[in-house]
Amino acid sequence: MAIGYAARWPGSPGKNAWMVAAVIILTAQGVVAQKVRVEEELEAYPTESVDLRCEFVDGGSLTKLTQVSWIWEPVDGQRDNIAVFHPLYGQSFPNMAFKDRVIFLHKELKIPSIRINNLRMSDAGRYTCEYATYPSGNEQGTTTLTMLAKPKNSARAVTVQAGSRSVAVARCEAADGKPAATIQWLSSVGGNHSTTVSNGSDGTVTVRSEYRLVPTAADNGREVICRVEQRTQDRPWTEVLRLSVEYPPTVTIEGYDNNWYVGRSDAVLFCQAKANPEPTTITWTTASGSLPDTVVVEDNKLMVRKVDDAVNTTFTCEVKNKHGASRQTLTTFVIGKDSTPQVAGLPLIVSHSENASFVSPLGWTAYG
Repeated sequence: MAIGYAARWPGSPGKNAWMVAAVIILTAQGVVAQKVRVEEELEAYPTESVDLRCEFVDGGSLTKLTQVSWIWEPVDGQRDNIAVFHPLYGQSFPNMAFKDRVIFLHKELKIPSIRINNLRMSDAGRYTCEYATYPSGNEQGTTTLTMLAKPKNSARAVTVQAGSRSVAVARCEAADGKPAATIQWLSSVGGNHSTTVSNGSDGTVTVRSEYRLVPTAADNGREVICRVEQRTQDRPWTEVLRLSVEYPPTVTIEGYDNNWYVGRSDAVLFCQAKANPEPTTITWTTASGSLPDTVVVEDNKLMVRKVDDAVNTTFTCEVKNKHGASRQTLTTFVIGKDSTPQVAGLPLIVSHSENASFVSPLGWTAYG
């Protein structure tokens, strides 16, 4: 200790001489020598055991040892005697919380090391090995026991609805750890996060974090990663989460090839919908309301068994889920048996030019 202080003192001859004299006096009084040898710091986990080593080093002096006690200080100002060893009266364990968990490793006054089994988080604190001696009085050494706990990590996506305000779309938790864990989010989605910390009665810490953003339909299925770091873990803990964003349907009609000629039997339309959750109903109608007799519907597929003038109409597909409904329309044109398009029962003559063409129901064509 004196060397550490001397390094900070100004180098004047008077002060240096005073320092040397002080060290000589302290050495002569025996204050520098540590007679009780212990480990300064130990770390342990719940349910495990820990050995608190203690040894009296007398250096050949005539010190008489009367008894030794282990004193536990969970917090400043609280001192509880948990184990006592006396060469004549034997062992004693006065603290009920430790009585069935503490043993002396050696039945020898000079080496009164103890073992604490089935450790608890609440066992953290300072443990003092204290001798009653003659003629010098009490001698002691203190070990600080730090209890560690691996956090219980978990993460999950939160199902939300697409909207215009920021909401929590994922949550991550590192529960009952010691020391406190650090939570990070890795994502290209572009949100932000908030973190809260709560202390348990046993000294553990629970860290919770939320990932927030303004959710859109495009965010559904995108990935965010929760990463937890804590000193008891060999490596960071990670969990990949897929966002769950619900939204009403968007609809398109596909399959129309502009070649529905009279008598064709394989004409098909598909009602394609993007929605979360999946659509509950898909309904096909026409401009007149009901579907022609030549049309058959299977789920999202509309099949024309035989093309005729009845399917020369506008089809509508409406899709619903719990968040709303959406519809799409498509007008189909039937081509006559002679491959001439029909409009209102009149033949259409289609002519093409390099620039543009216009179709007349009377059979004439204008060029642009």
